[in-house]
Amino acid sequence: MEVAIYARVSTTGKGQDTENQLIILRQYCIKMGYTVYGEYIDHESGGSATRPQFLKMYAAASKRKFDMVLFWSLDRLTREGVRKTIYYLQQLEDNHVLYKSYTEQFIDSSGVFRDVVVSLLAVMAQQEKIRCSDRVKAGLSRSRANGRIGGRPKLTSELTEQISELNSLGWSMRKIGEKLKISHRTVGNYLKN
Repeated sequence: MEVAIYARVSTTGKGQDTENQLIILRQYCIKMGYTVYGEYIDHESGGSATRPQFLKMYAAASKRKFDMVLFWSLDRLTREGVRKTIYYLQQLEDNHVLYKSYTEQFIDSSGVFRDVVVSLLAVMAQQEKIRCSDRVKAGLSRSRANGRIGGRPKLTSELTEQISELNSLGWSMRKIGEKLKISHRTVGNYLKN
């Protein structure tokens, strides 16, 4: 089995070094009889989606250059939150690339917990979707309680006349929007009706 090793620390300062992770992950690969395809090492925050080696690793995974990604722990792979973590793991699954956290035995799509992990990730994704929906509803309720009514504001009759007049002169929706200080989409929605 060919394995890509991913290691990350937030910064090169403050005594942080990926070598501690790499030594143990390399030894694990030797013990398991895995061939190390490559090592992807970032010195950036796990909250960033633009880590160069992380992106390079996912590009290689999409081409099935290796069979599994091995990382020290899930927070070394990403700290972008539940939804993004699930997305990244699902991307690996979709590309038929396994993943394994060295320190978290249950995060291992190659072992006996594989079905449990996939089920757990699906439940977590659903819960995150529900929480997101609840946050939106709570925000709308708070806005209503403060007297703000949601949705787009209604166009005044004066504004609709100006839109019609400028449209009849051949003005584009974008130009009308800029002139009247409204969104060109609002102009387009009015003209559709």
